[in-house]
Amino acid sequence: MPDVRPARSTRVTIEDVFRSEYPRLVGALARMSSDLGVAEELAQDAMVAALEQWPVTGVPANPGAWLTTIGKRRAVDLFRRNSREHRKFALISRESDPKAEAVTEDPDAALDHDLGDNLLRLMFTACHPVLGLSARVALTLKVVGGLTTDEIARAFLVPESTVAQRIVRAKKALSTAAVPFEVPRGADFLERLPSVLQVVYLIYNEGYSATSSDDWMRPDLCDDALRLGRTLAGLLPSEPDVLGLVALMEIQSSRQSARVGLAGEPVLLLDQNRADWDRSAITRGLDALSRAEGLAPVRGPYLLQAAIAAAHARAATAEDTDWRHMADLYTELAVLVGSPVVELNRAVALGMAYGPLAGLELVDQLVDDSALPRYHLLNSVRGDLLYKLGRFEEARAEFERAAQLTRNAREREMSLARARACVAAEPR
Repeated sequence: MPDVRPARSTRVTIEDVFRSEYPRLVGALARMSSDLGVAEELAQDAMVAALEQWPVTGVPANPGAWLTTIGKRRAVDLFRRNSREHRKFALISRESDPKAEAVTEDPDAALDHDLGDNLLRLMFTACHPVLGLSARVALTLKVVGGLTTDEIARAFLVPESTVAQRIVRAKKALSTAAVPFEVPRGADFLERLPSVLQVVYLIYNEGYSATSSDDWMRPDLCDDALRLGRTLAGLLPSEPDVLGLVALMEIQSSRQSARVGLAGEPVLLLDQNRADWDRSAITRGLDALSRAEGLAPVRGPYLLQAAIAAAHARAATAEDTDWRHMADLYTELAVLVGSPVVELNRAVALGMAYGPLAGLELVDQLVDDSALPRYHLLNSVRGDLLYKLGRFEEARAEFERAAQLTRNAREREMSLARARACVAAEPR
């Protein structure tokens, strides 16, 4: 029996096209079907058609339009078979080309004119508050990010079956709750936008400092989050919170190559070679920050974090950093969000600005309040401040405790190395 699978080069091209076009395709089909699950099935049908036809006919000049046209025709077929959907069929059939299978018309005519609106609808649907946070993350990466279930599972180090179940349950929950495929308006928009930004922010943070991994970072997740953020900024150019988040991610991403040594070991901020920072990413981040500050009457949490990142980026060396200004920014952020993690970062800035004892006083308050139970960075920060005060035995215990608590192999190695440095620094 002859092998009918497409040649590898064609198959790779199809997969690349499908991944890049997937969010637009699902967005267009979801708007037609009002059902995210159905839209994904139709998108998969279009992919199968591409795998069957493109190896023979060649990849079309506008593959996104081709896939959308095929998806629309599949939608027409689906609704034609369902007698309860006659009204939808009548509406869609007016928009669709009866010769869609051949795709002989101008391919641009097959695309919706409001692709941006469809992407926004897709993001706001995937991040609907009716879903739990883990479900929002998985669904967003799947339908907006274009990642496969296996890729999402590997990114968050969970079984593929777990991710698949989350996605299935999420789509069922959206359908059961009759969540409309729409961008909310007015007060509803302002209420829902933080949910969308939270998901993008969580994805980025997991990539920037991997929770459970053999690696210090997961750059692929950072890239996915940054791509989502840039998409949002393109669709919502006047939203300061969106621009603030993009600014934060751009500036943080500028340090990626400097954060990891030759052997994959972590390199802390103050030890990084700033010549290795990506100046173009910093420029993009500072530009987004400037636009956000021009739009925001009051600085939100993402904008404030971007301002903190910018203060680091503008300093030629660690010694040039304006740590007092940094401490003020963290104080403003702490008042806004009331987070013990922000307070821990403020302690670091206080220690740099006013001496390690000032930082230690705040850290000890967090320890006494049990604000961050089993949070390894609390022990790391306390160990660093104690080391600077010459209290090496206490510092060693903190670094060893941090090594016990972290689930990241690289962070564990770093903490143990710092504990050994404490032993070496003790007077003989």
